[in-house]
Amino acid sequence: MTFVSKGLTATLAVLLTTAAPVWAQESITINVIDGYPARSMWVQEFTNFFIPEVDKRLAETGAYTIDWRESYGGTVVKPRGVLEGLQLGLGDIGIVTTIFHSSKLPSQAIAAVTPFVSSDARVVAKAVDEIAREFPTMQEEFAAQNQVYLTTGVVLDTYQLFSRDKVESLADLEGTKIAGAGMNLRYVEGIEGAAGVRGGLTDFYNMMQTGLVDSSMLWPEAAATFKISEVGPYMLEADLGAVNTKTVTANADFWGGLPEEVQTAITEVAVAYRDHLADLAMERAAEARDAYVAGGGTIVPMSDEQRAAWVGSMPDIAAEWAMGLDDDGKPGSDMLRAYLAKVSDGNALRDWTAGLPK
Repeated sequence: MTFVSKGLTATLAVLLTTAAPVWAQESITINVIDGYPARSMWVQEFTNFFIPEVDKRLAETGAYTIDWRESYGGTVVKPRGVLEGLQLGLGDIGIVTTIFHSSKLPSQAIAAVTPFVSSDARVVAKAVDEIAREFPTMQEEFAAQNQVYLTTGVVLDTYQLFSRDKVESLADLEGTKIAGAGMNLRYVEGIEGAAGVRGGLTDFYNMMQTGLVDSSMLWPEAAATFKISEVGPYMLEADLGAVNTKTVTANADFWGGLPEEVQTAITEVAVAYRDHLADLAMERAAEARDAYVAGGGTIVPMSDEQRAAWVGSMPDIAAEWAMGLDDDGKPGSDMLRAYLAKVSDGNALRDWTAGLPK
């Protein structure tokens, strides 16, 4: 019979305990910001898709958990303030509305300067994201703002024109005031007497209600979400095209301090979020049109002839954009050609490369 003293038993227990590896899960706080309200589609999907997907990947090893702290709707920054807010460290990850920052992020306008080319959010999102990874220019622009580029977001199937009065042709737009955001204001420059008025998605309802503008360029899903049919009961179905307007970025200082596993999870989910958001934009396009009509709106198709007349009236905004980048030592013309090769199906109403240097 073997006898082991209580003292020896206690000693063995201590040795076994101290010899075993000590494992502790690390919790990381991530502050997410956007100035738009939580009901905005891309914000909803950051909460409902992006965050759970990152958590799911990190749960595979269990080494890290994220304490997500979300601040939307102007609690930390306004819609135009996300870029600066991330630069200053007011948030760790955010959704930048790039159309507000044409001077700081000029290359982000690549889809906006090529209207009437593609109305497929999935194609445009993938193409812009590929351009961002194939050419250093886009990522360098965000780096200059103390940020790390993560992915491109396309939340609209195509811009349409929502108006107080029925519009069927360019002649109906002559002498009117049209709200837009960023580069799409240039779409109206060739329409006689028309004036573009800068605004944001959260502004358009009041701008139309008060008569500040006669119409606004936005997309059906947003029109349904923000009840535009109440003040803009007519939608001119012009199919101006899908445009990238959102980019997910991270504060560079914060990003540099993340463990590699967490960086990898966020990077992978960012691409999945890109595709998810674009898929959702296309899925909701039809139901958004139905919702607009159900809310009292009327859809007015624009003829192919009038669409061709509209794109023909525009200045050569694509060549101007590309050559402006060229002049700054950036490959603007190459980026434009590469982008159009990815998105053009041969049915574009205008060749936006025609004005580039040969």
